[in-house]
Amino acid sequence: MKTAGDLRQFLNSVDGKGYPAYKGSKGEYAFSDYVLSIDHVQGDPFAAPSKISLHIDGKKAGFPVAFYDQEYKKTALCDALLRKFGEKLNPCSFKAKGSGKSGLLSISHPGQEVLDRTACRIDSKNGNVIFRLEVGFPANGRSIRSGELIRILFEFIPSCAAGVSFYSSYPSQEKQRMSEVIELAEDQNSLRSQLIEKGLAAFVANGAILPRQSGVSEKPMKHAVPFQSPESMEVEIVLPNRGVIKGMGIKTGITLIVGGGYHGKSTLLEALERGVYNHVGGDGREFVVTDDSAVKLRAEDGRSVKQVNISPFINNLPDRRDTVRFSTEDASGSTSQAAGVMEAMESGTRVLLVDEDTSATNFMVRDRLMQMVVSRSHEPIIPFIERVRSLYEKKGISTILVAGSSGAYFHAADHVIQMDSYVPKEITAFAKEKANDYGEEILSLDLPEITFHRVPTSLGIKREEKRTKTKVLGKDSLKIDHEVVDLRYVEQIVDAEQIAALGFLLPYAEEHLIDQKRTLVQVVDALEEMLHTKGIDFPGEKGYIPVNLALPRRQEIFAAFNRCRSLSF
Repeated sequence: MKTAGDLRQFLNSVDGKGYPAYKGSKGEYAFSDYVLSIDHVQGDPFAAPSKISLHIDGKKAGFPVAFYDQEYKKTALCDALLRKFGEKLNPCSFKAKGSGKSGLLSISHPGQEVLDRTACRIDSKNGNVIFRLEVGFPANGRSIRSGELIRILFEFIPSCAAGVSFYSSYPSQEKQRMSEVIELAEDQNSLRSQLIEKGLAAFVANGAILPRQSGVSEKPMKHAVPFQSPESMEVEIVLPNRGVIKGMGIKTGITLIVGGGYHGKSTLLEALERGVYNHVGGDGREFVVTDDSAVKLRAEDGRSVKQVNISPFINNLPDRRDTVRFSTEDASGSTSQAAGVMEAMESGTRVLLVDEDTSATNFMVRDRLMQMVVSRSHEPIIPFIERVRSLYEKKGISTILVAGSSGAYFHAADHVIQMDSYVPKEITAFAKEKANDYGEEILSLDLPEITFHRVPTSLGIKREEKRTKTKVLGKDSLKIDHEVVDLRYVEQIVDAEQIAALGFLLPYAEEHLIDQKRTLVQVVDALEEMLHTKGIDFPGEKGYIPVNLALPRRQEIFAAFNRCRSLSF
């Protein structure tokens, strides 16, 4: 391995030369406190930044084993280290001058959710720590400014690393904060593990802050009404560090959330859909926890559907199309939502989250008058309301539904919550009484026996070059070579880095797992097993480990496959 002195000497030797000379810096260099690895060098100062990584020996890093002896703790520790590193690194960005991206310094910027990321890793066996970041190697035009890169690699980055990477250097207050991060992770993990044993689909702690600052900020709203559970739904949970906490327990079954406009119905549902992830301290939703297999459903007009059995909800189409193996390149609202239910079942969900506002009305319910005018024999849609009870009783899949205009689901609901100025009230008995007085009966149909045996033959990824080209288009979509996978309505993707990870997982599956024998479930099972055993790093096992990937859930991996238009079975 080369030394830091060797790197400095090389950089001085290429000063003023053409930008390609930077390529000679690639490799590993021993600094006093860590190994600096230059993993990828950009082609010019206007290209995507270079990738470097810092490798800190576990004995030098010195973080207590109790901080990373479980996967959820390790994720929380890495998340905290990333945030701390970013705080120190951000002021240094572009202090080194030059053209294009010269001087850029960037590391992953976590949001409110705590996710497993490639930007910071810690080895549970020895405590070794890795940070991965992006650096814009400086140049004037395309002439190397190595003095500016020396400032970055020998001043800015060592200073940032020194303040983050070595536990022994932390003042007592910082050590206490790090302990609190781990304790929060322990409590969140404990709460999540208690949901099933207590028969809960979700839990919302008293005092939680659910509203967000704005449509573009996920930070908690100032002066928001703290959540307070209705007494009838309040449950106690004992956590290892905080002890007893109280909050609203949403039992498994069918739960209806109602109320006037702007009273907090959708805000509660949005908190529940994000509750599949742990949240950082201070978010306000630290103890809003939902069954981690929950799937948010909605209509997705125009999406691609491939060989999905939507016959439990749609059959006898006028054009005699097969709904047992239904395919379309341009789904309607009702067919897309029917496909969404079946795909969620295939992914193994235990909870469906539905908002009436983003659903296809004819998929959700047909009232008595409509059935009198358009007879059942002329209607191919079996509405969700007629299957929701059987989904729970036969498949164990609960539904949490926001309704603002139709009272039809009062008949089917096990629990009814009214949001009144962001305050929840349990009104199940009252709603049932009014529903009985109204008198409209709701038909409940059993689900037919359903098996999932879709065997993918190809994702259709065209390899024009040795390496598949992927591009993340925000949190909306993913481009793989020439195909765009539209993910804008997969609302539980919370970070563009999760989409970046999908951009590696799908091509990996195409190359290694899709063999015309494995079912889609088995393909995703294999991906999950590799993510569990090798970590989110594994798509880069050929030598290049991407800087900014975040772990998607099983449900989002399924969603990406199902929205790949070139997927074939």
